Amino acid sequence: MAITLHWFLPTSGDGRTIVEHFHAKKSHGPAAQRDPDIGYLTQVAQAAERLGFTGVLTPTGTWCEDAWLTTAALLGQTSTLKFLVAFRPGTISPTLAAQMAGTYQRISGGRLLLNIVTGGDDLEQRRFGDWHDHDLRYARTDEFLSILRGVWSGKPFDFHGDHLRVEGATTLAAPDPEPEIYFGGSSAAALPVAARHADVYLTWGEPPAQVAEKIARVRALAGDRPLRFGVRLHTITRDTSAEAWSEARKMLDALDPEQVEQAQRGLAASESVGQQRMVALHGGDLSRGVRGLEIHPGLWAGIGLVRGGAGTALVGSHAEVADVIEEYHAHGVDEFVLSGYPHLEEAYWFGEGVRPELIRRGLLKA
Repeated sequence: MAITLHWFLPTSGDGRTIVEHFHAKKSHGPAAQRDPDIGYLTQVAQAAERLGFTGVLTPTGTWCEDAWLTTAALLGQTSTLKFLVAFRPGTISPTLAAQMAGTYQRISGGRLLLNIVTGGDDLEQRRFGDWHDHDLRYARTDEFLSILRGVWSGKPFDFHGDHLRVEGATTLAAPDPEPEIYFGGSSAAALPVAARHADVYLTWGEPPAQVAEKIARVRALAGDRPLRFGVRLHTITRDTSAEAWSEARKMLDALDPEQVEQAQRGLAASESVGQQRMVALHGGDLSRGVRGLEIHPGLWAGIGLVRGGAGTALVGSHAEVADVIEEYHAHGVDEFVLSGYPHLEEAYWFGEGVRPELIRRGLLKA
């Protein structure tokens, strides 16, 4: 199976380093060098479309623009690009989500994908009025996705669960096609939900062997149900390996130990098992240096020192980055959701450098 490439829409801002300007008094972190206004996001989206990416992931959370509204505003600025809209089941009713998805598919011509984010940070969840604990959130997500697909059946749908209840839930018209559901989570509570509901199971960029182990667990739970697998990674790719690692070194040199310490305190409070696994890759240790944070050939954990979520990057020449992608693919990964700093320039580095190499190897359709 050929791989699928997606890029990322930086709706919290963008810049040339992992962290642009450090403001210790701002609990939400540093200011971006490039504001996420619609003009800049249009540039990123159009670049992704021009370079052959299938879609762009748009994040969800307090410190980014709303994914539904932002991507809807970009529909008229693009023609084929799909939008992987992230949202949290705990902040919206499943019937309304089903209605929004149907409307989106009709006005976009079928360009919606859904990224279900159950959430792993209690403080973040409570800002949105969600007081469920970690495992209960996944139990509720299980019910949410059952209702979502039930509403899309086109017939009035009843569901009485422990967390959610609907009667006669339906919409004007079911989405055509139904948006594919992307779902991540590394905990014992998350994996069965992924196995039951996801079209694509997403994981952050752990070393290939660890990703393979996780894929095997989800496959075993899914049984005969068809399921694809994806990985979320950053990229730093250049014409030579030395140039790429020089860029990684610049990112690391721009960090202050206080920044790392503050970020790690916040990440340590996360209930997310996936986040805990990301932290374990680098241990919050800035002193390891740029190559000391290379946790697998061509896989660098430096970004996770100060950023939550995906904390690893593919670093190397275009051929070397393609090598790691090929290795992941050999372990069962078919979809790659990529990003880089800044997202506009790095999209071109990857699209014009790595993508032709993947096509040459037969991993990607031209």
